[in-house]
Amino acid sequence: MEFSIDSLLNLPEVTVIGYFRNEDFICLNLEILTKEMNCPHCQKYTQELHQVRQLLVRDLPIFGQPVYLRVPRQQFYCRQCQKYCTKKLEFLPGKRRYTRRYESHIYRRILLSNIEQISQE
Repeated sequence: MEFSIDSLLNLPEVTVIGYFRNEDFICLNLEILTKEMNCPHCQKYTQELHQVRQLLVRDLPIFGQPVYLRVPRQQFYCRQCQKYCTKKLEFLPGKRRYTRRYESHIYRRILLSNIEQISQE
């Protein structure tokens, strides 16, 4: 049986290229599989990568340890409309430091408990 951490992580458009683990958390380094996008301003296709910034986001815990994802945020330049645009990832809400599934996990826990207990954890 072949084991793939990508299939375990189950996030679209990314692959795991490495990890870091210490006693407090696990950090998975991700790589975006696609190197192009359609400009949200003019809808033209662009491959002109302007910059890549690393973003550290919280995800669901694994083996009882907190997990962080180091996600490369790609910013492209569109020659057609001369604007910059950041590639949106399905699993990351805009300008948030956590994944959509982590957000859902917290909401479910709050329904079963109270906010004070969850914030202390």
